[in-house]
Amino acid sequence: MRYLDYYKQIGKLGLPIFVSQLGTIVVGFADNIMVGQYSTDALASASFVNNVFNTINLAIVGFTYGLLPLAGALFSQNEKQRIGRLMRNALVLNGVYALGLMLLMFVIYFQVHHLGQPQELLPLIRPYYLLVLLGLLPVAIFSLFGQWCYAMRDTVTPMWIILGCNLLNIIGNFILIYGYCGAPEMGLVGAGISTLSARWISAIAILIFFFFHKKNKEYSQGFSKGKINSTEIKQVWSTSIPVSLQMAFETGSFSIAAVFTGWIGAIPLAAFQIILVIGMLGFCLYYAVGSAIAVLVSNEAGKENRVAMRRAGWAGYHVMLVLACFSTLCFILFARPMMHLFTSDEAVLGLCITLLFPLALYQLGDATQVTFANALRGTGHVMPMLWIAFVSYIVIGVPVTYLLAFPCDLATYGIVLSFSVSLFLAGVLFLIFFLRATKNSCQ
Repeated sequence: MRYLDYYKQIGKLGLPIFVSQLGTIVVGFADNIMVGQYSTDALASASFVNNVFNTINLAIVGFTYGLLPLAGALFSQNEKQRIGRLMRNALVLNGVYALGLMLLMFVIYFQVHHLGQPQELLPLIRPYYLLVLLGLLPVAIFSLFGQWCYAMRDTVTPMWIILGCNLLNIIGNFILIYGYCGAPEMGLVGAGISTLSARWISAIAILIFFFFHKKNKEYSQGFSKGKINSTEIKQVWSTSIPVSLQMAFETGSFSIAAVFTGWIGAIPLAAFQIILVIGMLGFCLYYAVGSAIAVLVSNEAGKENRVAMRRAGWAGYHVMLVLACFSTLCFILFARPMMHLFTSDEAVLGLCITLLFPLALYQLGDATQVTFANALRGTGHVMPMLWIAFVSYIVIGVPVTYLLAFPCDLATYGIVLSFSVSLFLAGVLFLIFFLRATKNSCQ
C-alpha cells in the first residue's frame, strides 16, 4: 500500500482507541479534579499510590500486549479457532501473572511507611492502596480481550465498553467522594471504590461479548475446545514478558520519580501529579496510533511481507510527528487553564506553571518511543525491548532523574526534565531494532 493508504488504516483503527484513551484521561482528570478540590493531601496521596501502581498496572497491561502479534498473524491467515485456543492459554497465563504481581504489591503494602512519604498522608494512602490493588485482576482480563479485539481489527467494541464504564466511574466519584445522594462522604476512599467497581464491570462486559456475541462463535468454540498446553503457554510467554518488563521499566522510572518528588514535599508531589495527568493527553494520542501500528505490522508479519511492515511503521511515525507538534501547541496554549481545574492552591499552581517547558519537551521523545516500540512489537521480535527499556529507563533514566533533582538542585523541574533523556534514548534504540527486524526484504 501507499503511505496514504496506511494513514487511512491508522486513522480507522486508531480513532476508536484514541476515543477510549481520551475517555480514560477524562476519568483521570475527573478523579484528580474531584480529589484535588476535596483536599491537597488527598491529591498528593492519590499521586503517590497511582504512580507506585503505574509500574505494576502497566506491567500487567503490557503482558497482555504479547497476544497481539500472535493473534494478529493468525487473523491474517483466517485461523479463528486457533485464535480461540490461544486465548484460553493466554487467559490462564495472564491470570497467574496478574495474581503474582498482586501478591508482590500486597507485601509492599506493609512497607509503605518506609518509602519516605509525609507521615500525615499515610492514613489516606493505606486504604486507597488496597482498593487499587484489588482492581489489578479485572485490568488484566479486560486488557487481554481488548488486545484480541484489536488483533481482529475491532477497535470499536472496547471503546464503547470503556466509555460506558468511565461514565459510571465519574458518577460514582461524584457520589462517593462528596457524599451525595444519601451516600457517606468518603473522600479518596470513595474514588477508589468507584474505580474498582468500573474495572470489574468492564471486564465482565468484554467477556460477555467474547463468549455470547454471534459473530465471535468460532473464537468462543476454539476457546471451549482448546486445552491448556505448554507449547502455546511458552509462545504467549515469549512475546508477553519482554513487553511487560519494557512497560514496567518505563513506568517504574516515573514511579521512582514520584517517590523522589515526595522527598521534596507534598506540594511538589501534587504539582507533579497534575503535570503527569496533563501530559497523558498527549500520550493517549500516541498510544492510539501506536496500537494501530502494532496491528498493521502484525498483520503484514503474518504474510511475511517485511517491506510492508517497514512502510506501516514509517507511516505511523509520520502521523506521530504531527500529533506531537499538536500536543505541544495545546500544552503551550491551554495547560494553564487546565491546571486551575485540579486545585486552587496557589503554591501548587505556581510550581505547575514552571514545569510547562520540560512537559512540552518530552512529547517528541514519547511519540518516538511509542511508535517504534509498537512497530517492533508487531514484528514479534520483542526480546530487544527488554534490555532497551532497562538501559534507557533504569540504568540511565533513574540516575539522571536523581542527578538533576538533587545534586543539580533543579528539584521537581529537573525530575520532569529528565524524562526527555530516557524517552529519546529508548525511541532511537527501538527504531534501530525495528529496522533490523525488517531489513532482509528491504535491502
